[in-house]
Amino acid sequence: MTPHTEGLCGRGRVTVFAMFGVVVGYATHHLDRRQIGDVAVVGPLTPGVEWPRLWQLARNCARTTATEEELARWILTQATRSFICGSDRVAQFQDQGWKLEPGGKRVSFDATCANRDHLWTGNLTVEGLTPKQVAQHPTRYQG
Repeated sequence: MTPHTEGLCGRGRVTVFAMFGVVVGYATHHLDRRQIGDVAVVGPLTPGVEWPRLWQLARNCARTTATEEELARWILTQATRSFICGSDRVAQFQDQGWKLEPGGKRVSFDATCANRDHLWTGNLTVEGLTPKQVAQHPTRYQG
């Protein structure tokens, strides 16, 4: 796990979904010219919710002895589930701009998870979302 001090901007497929009431964005980033989307970029979109909330949700839902990599896998699994199944999906874009703010946390996986080698989390913004789409969603579950 490493913190990151640089921001990141990209354009491509973005999945926006609700998780325990928080609206979250999921995009991919390429580290080289192969453009295989080896980095999962995940961050909260709900105003006032900061990126550590993702890790808190993972910690609350994972086993008590889970490692940082296991928590990262949990976060990526939730994002992938929404992308594939449409669970709690708010929006799906094929070609949308997004921005990951400086700060956050980066984790490299020992083995590929959901076709990704890395998870980068941080405060995220996605172009074209309305205030209603990113507002806190009602939920039965507390994460």
